[in-house]
Amino acid sequence: MKEMQAIETSQGTTTVAPAVHSRQLGAQLSGSMSFSSQMSKEDEEMSRTALSAFRAKEEEIEKRKTEIRERVQAQLGRVEEETKRLALIREELEGLADPMRKEVALVRKKIDSVNKELKPLGHTVQKKEREYKEALEAFNDKNREKVQLITKLMELVGESEKMRMKKLEELSKNIDSIH
Repeated sequence: MKEMQAIETSQGTTTVAPAVHSRQLGAQLSGSMSFSSQMSKEDEEMSRTALSAFRAKEEEIEKRKTEIRERVQAQLGRVEEETKRLALIREELEGLADPMRKEVALVRKKIDSVNKELKPLGHTVQKKEREYKEALEAFNDKNREKVQLITKLMELVGESEKMRMKKLEELSKNIDSIH
């Protein structure tokens, strides 16, 4: 088999060319082979070299695609794991907030219920206080009236006693004057 030599082009790509290229040119000049057969062999060799370079590049591209695909899959796996972890954290946070919300809602409902019960009781208390004040005022009025009546009675009894004593004294004087 002929020796191969890598040649770098101005575009930065590497192509493989036969090392004996220069020898073949020398053979052409010497005239040992015909020009057309040597050109077709050279074209054929160049085609094979270009084809193998193309295949090598295709394999390299496929290899890089596979590597990138594997890296993307690995990243997606990590992202999925992190998503699951974040979902668990969110559930834990919601779980922590829920009992407090339920207790608060329950207490608020109880407060509303007690407020509903307090309203009529408050009205009843106000009504009873008014009735009490009215009854107390009526009691005090009657008590004052009673005191006034007792005072008047005492005055009348006092006057009546005085008058009776006076009458008795007059009667006693009359009796004494008769004897």
